[in-house]
Amino acid sequence: MASPEIEALTQALSRLPGLGPRSARRAVLYLLKKRESALGPLLHALERVNERLSTCSICGNVDTTDPCGICADPRRDARSLCVVEDVPDLWALDKSRLFPGRFHVLGGRLSALEGVRPEDLGIGSLVARVSAGGIDEVVLAMNATLEGQTTAHYIAERLEGMPVRLTQLAHGLPVGGELDYLDEGTLAQALRARRPLG
Repeated sequence: MASPEIEALTQALSRLPGLGPRSARRAVLYLLKKRESALGPLLHALERVNERLSTCSICGNVDTTDPCGICADPRRDARSLCVVEDVPDLWALDKSRLFPGRFHVLGGRLSALEGVRPEDLGIGSLVARVSAGGIDEVVLAMNATLEGQTTAHYIAERLEGMPVRLTQLAHGLPVGGELDYLDEGTLAQALRARRPLG
């Protein structure tokens, strides 16, 4: 039987996404076995992040500086703004290095079932950023869910009449996808978004 401290560590790790009780136990055993090379550096990194963690006052990203590294980067195209539902979406898009502009994190998506209203999200600050000028394009990078698309339509209505070009991520067939494995919604979207060949 493990001590209460080790058991508490195991329980804390098991609450992390992707780690169940058995995976957490294996992780704890590894950390205890590699105390100098794994546990110490992990504790140090966690303490530093905990001390410095903040939410970017411009875009809503989570970083150890405010403004975050993306907003502070002068190489970013300030005229292009990509709107995402949450921080993991921002990190995924930024990791791809395909979008050279800046981001805006809403902090969720509209959902009548969950009671998430427009005022619960960063839509007001988005409208303020666009109203301030200097932005030519707003890319709505919402997830392809009913709530995500509802949020995108609501934002489009709020930005209507402003001198910006609104675009949306394409949805449809994934690269390498086979038609017989795709759901009807994905196939329908792919057919609606078809384009000329050549």
